[in-house]
Amino acid sequence: MEIGLIVLAIMLATLLGWLLKQSFNTTPWVADAVDESAYQAPFNARPKLVALATFLAVATSFFALILSAYALRMELGDWIPMTEPQLLWANTAVLVFASVAFQWTRNHAVGGNAARIRPGLVLAGVLTTAFLVGQYIAWLQLYAAGQTLTANPSNAFFYLLTAVHGLHILGGMYVWVRATVRAYGGRDPDTVKQSIELCTIYWHFLLFVWLILFGFMLST
Repeated sequence: MEIGLIVLAIMLATLLGWLLKQSFNTTPWVADAVDESAYQAPFNARPKLVALATFLAVATSFFALILSAYALRMELGDWIPMTEPQLLWANTAVLVFASVAFQWTRNHAVGGNAARIRPGLVLAGVLTTAFLVGQYIAWLQLYAAGQTLTANPSNAFFYLLTAVHGLHILGGMYVWVRATVRAYGGRDPDTVKQSIELCTIYWHFLLFVWLILFGFMLST
C-alpha cells in the first residue's frame, strides 16, 4: 500500500516539476528582442499545457488522498476484501489500447497526416467508451452478486474509486468530442493538433492512475 502512495507522490512531484519548468523557461532579458513564439512550451500550446499540468497535479493529489483514506480504513476490523470482477482485466486492456490509439493519432497529427487523424480519433473514442461501458457492466455484476455499495467498506471504496476515475474520463471526452468535430469539420490539422496532444497526455495520465488503482484493489 505504501508503495502505491509513494508512486502517486512521485507523479505529483514530476508534474509540479514540469509545470515549474514550463513557467520559467523564458529568459526575461532577451524575451523582448526575440520572437515570443520561440519560447512557447511544447506543442505550441503553453497556456493550455500549463493549465493541464496544474489540473493533473490537483487530480494526482486527490487520488492520493482517496488512497490514503483507503489504506487507513482497511486497517479496521470490519474490512472484508472484495473479489474484483474479472471483467476489469479486459477493461484495463481496452484503456491501454485507447491510450495507444491517442498516441498513434497524435503522432500523425504532428506529422501533418490529416488522413489518419479522423479514424484515430474515432478509434480512441470508441475504445474509451467501451472502457466506461465495461466499468458499468462490472458494477452490474457486483450488484447482481449482492456486492452493493453498503455491503462492505471495501465495496464502497471500489465504487468510489471507479466512479471518480470514470468521471475524469468523461471530462476528457468533452475535449475529445470537440477535437473530433473539428477534424470532421474540415479544419486545418494544425488547429486540431493541440487538442489531440492535450488529450493524449490526459489519457496517458488516466491510464497510469487506473493501473495504480487496479493494483491497489487487487492487492487488498
